[in-house]
Amino acid sequence: MRTIDRPLIEETIRRVERRTSGEIRVSVSSLFWGSVEKAAEKAFVRLGMTGTKQRNGVLFFVVPARRRLVVLGDQGVHEKVGREFWSSLIERVTERFRSGDFTGGLVAGIEEVGDQLALYFPYEPSDVNELPEEVEVK
Repeated sequence: MRTIDRPLIEETIRRVERRTSGEIRVSVSSLFWGSVEKAAEKAFVRLGMTGTKQRNGVLFFVVPARRRLVVLGDQGVHEKVGREFWSSLIERVTERFRSGDFTGGLVAGIEEVGDQLALYFPYEPSDVNELPEEVEVK
């Protein structure tokens, strides 16, 4: 995808996940009509985000053509950071999207989520990478 630097996003995820047992995924969707939120919820399930041991998966669901982003955290993460964190994160990332900086917005958002995951779900020597880092493009 031309608007998002997939290798940079994937490297950012790998780097961030070295500090946490949490898991981060990014799904990029082409233009579609309908609810971005419902599509993000379906992607969350399809990508196995609820299958992590500590329920600490986070999905960034991006629709560049609509400059829209949904960030969903599984139960374990959401209980720690709360709704206000997600709202302010989305606001900061989508501000960069509005100027066309999808990669920069995602990198900043992933790093911010990584800071929270590292705080509440620090890396442990027994940690296993439960989900792939590859950016899904649909």
